[in-house]
Amino acid sequence: MHRSSLIFVPALFVPFSLLAAPDAVNVEVLQNKLDHPWSLAFLPDNKGLLLTLRNGQLKHWQAGKGLSDPIAGVPNVWASGQGGLLDVVLAPNFSESRRVWLSYAEVGNDGKAGTAVGYGRLSDDLTRIEGFQVVFRQMPKLSTGNHFGGRLVFDDKGYLFIGLGENNQRPTAQDLDKLQGKVVRLTEDGNVPADNPFVKTSGARPEIWSYGIRNPQGMAMNPWSDTLWLNEHGPRGGDEINIPEKGKNYGWPLATHGINYSGLKIPEAKGEHVEGTEPPLFVWKVSPAVSGMAFYNSSVYPQWKNKLFVGTLKEKAVIVLSVDGNRVSEDGRILEDRDKRIRDVRVGPDGALYVLTDETDGQLLRVSPSGT
Repeated sequence: MHRSSLIFVPALFVPFSLLAAPDAVNVEVLQNKLDHPWSLAFLPDNKGLLLTLRNGQLKHWQAGKGLSDPIAGVPNVWASGQGGLLDVVLAPNFSESRRVWLSYAEVGNDGKAGTAVGYGRLSDDLTRIEGFQVVFRQMPKLSTGNHFGGRLVFDDKGYLFIGLGENNQRPTAQDLDKLQGKVVRLTEDGNVPADNPFVKTSGARPEIWSYGIRNPQGMAMNPWSDTLWLNEHGPRGGDEINIPEKGKNYGWPLATHGINYSGLKIPEAKGEHVEGTEPPLFVWKVSPAVSGMAFYNSSVYPQWKNKLFVGTLKEKAVIVLSVDGNRVSEDGRILEDRDKRIRDVRVGPDGALYVLTDETDGQLLRVSPSGT
């Protein structure tokens, strides 16, 4: 494989004053010239990581070797608006199966698109995905380029959760016969679990786990409670963190802390809190445009223990929150002075944060507390 040069810059120091010492972070640019990177997944045995680019390319990056050519065997994607190649995760049994899961935007016959999910085997030489098969399609296809969601998370029982946007078609988030504005739950082979909440509900999609969600952009398992957490974009105001539980309704568009981009009220909204829907765990009245999120459960940097890191697109920073059970408080922000849209945040096997910036010249950053 062709390898581009590995790119490093001297450490940069960013204010981190609202957190425990140290009061700054080191930032290393590991790779630049990435065209709107969306997600990353770490390979075992110090083999580097996989990166998705929204234009449809999957690449491999490894320290000392740099960035690979595009990995072959990736499905065709609809790279338009917010659509493209989205999340990448490794199967829980990757060491045996070498199975890689991808989510992406897929266009239908009428030109509208939806989120699709599938998997294939990563070749031993890391150059191709073999036998890719689609196991899930968001139906009906309604998106003209907006609100795909696409985050993928496995729990410790091997179930796969998929966060799905409502394609900017607000009422669909409440419709159980549609897969817009939902979290769905599948088995590790892409089948519907028998204990999903709407399996026996006439007219409902059996894949659905929870509903009433607008546009989920970050999703992760809380390592201390073993529960799924999700963040989502509100409209103008009202970005949220939720804990999507079995069969529950998270309100959109009936309940919201936001308004339309026009400044007018959301037509379907009945208030910030609506009976029969779940209130958000945490809400931003002014939308930072949340993105990827990661819980910090490593012992490498004790000052970050029990923190939740959430990227932002509009505010171009990483928000740092403290987590105490199901109580969340905002501590501060890092990377603000870089003026880069943050698309994804992950904790690496070395205990550092790995951050992707959403730019035509996107970057892979390694972030650690200063003085370490």
